[in-house]
Amino acid sequence: MKRVHVAAAVIRGADGKILIARRADTQHQGGLWEFPGGKVEADEAVEKALARELQEELGIVLGAARPLIKVQHDYPDKQVLLDVWEVSAFTGEPHGAEGQPLAWVTARELGGYEFPAANRPIVAAARLPGEYLITPEGLETPALLRGIQKAIAGGIKLIQLRAPNGYDPKYRDLAVDAAGLCAGKAQLMLKGPFEWLGDFPSAGWHVTAAQLRKYASAGRPVPASRWLAASCHNAEELALAEEMGVDFVSLSPVQPTQTHPDAQPLGWDQASRLISGFNRPVFLLGGVGPAERQRAWENGAQGVAGIRAFWPEA
Repeated sequence: MKRVHVAAAVIRGADGKILIARRADTQHQGGLWEFPGGKVEADEAVEKALARELQEELGIVLGAARPLIKVQHDYPDKQVLLDVWEVSAFTGEPHGAEGQPLAWVTARELGGYEFPAANRPIVAAARLPGEYLITPEGLETPALLRGIQKAIAGGIKLIQLRAPNGYDPKYRDLAVDAAGLCAGKAQLMLKGPFEWLGDFPSAGWHVTAAQLRKYASAGRPVPASRWLAASCHNAEELALAEEMGVDFVSLSPVQPTQTHPDAQPLGWDQASRLISGFNRPVFLLGGVGPAERQRAWENGAQGVAGIRAFWPEA
């Protein structure tokens, strides 16, 4: 069965809302919502196909766009490759040129709409930012909380509270304070034993590679409404993350780092290859910062994650 190559767009309006369209009942996966786009013709460049489809479907002219995520999905009757781009600029007023209903929704509201199964990773990618801050170790609590507050004020939307020295009661107290600071402003990701999951309902969970090995076969430890991420370093761990049903991963180390000088870096080419076989958003970590975000996007990643590069007190 030949894989159908589809160009799709996550279109953001000036207010940050995202445009989605409802599939006609007669179509494959009819009645569900989708991100606008359509088939890439033979020998057609993806960006060109995207511009053509958006003109035909919505009556808009494509301005600025960048790669967001690629998803390969096998339905019982069809195999698709969704080549998804984030559109940040266009001209014209979008309307359902083919009679399809449209809706502008916030990133948070996307979860309330029903999409085809292949679109789930795209919904995650559309909701996630391009930067993932991991808190540094060795800081006193007041300095750590001050840094988190400053990072949020500076626009950071996704924060992992790192737990380098095992799971102690101090981390739990810190997590309570961090959750308070992030409420309504940024998504907090915690680490720790799954027994703690019920104590922090608003937080996402970032599982370690060791937890992946131990628990992946049991499936997802949290409901779909909560973010679940994992730390991965190779193809085997990415496969386990997929088995566990995580929403996104960090993949490291891309380049040599001060924190882990002995770890063998993947390099950009290997990171890019690993991403291309993985159907979920990937944050590249290790020797990267805001300056590498564009390069990460070009290599298929959601964005970059880091400690020093993003910490405001540095």
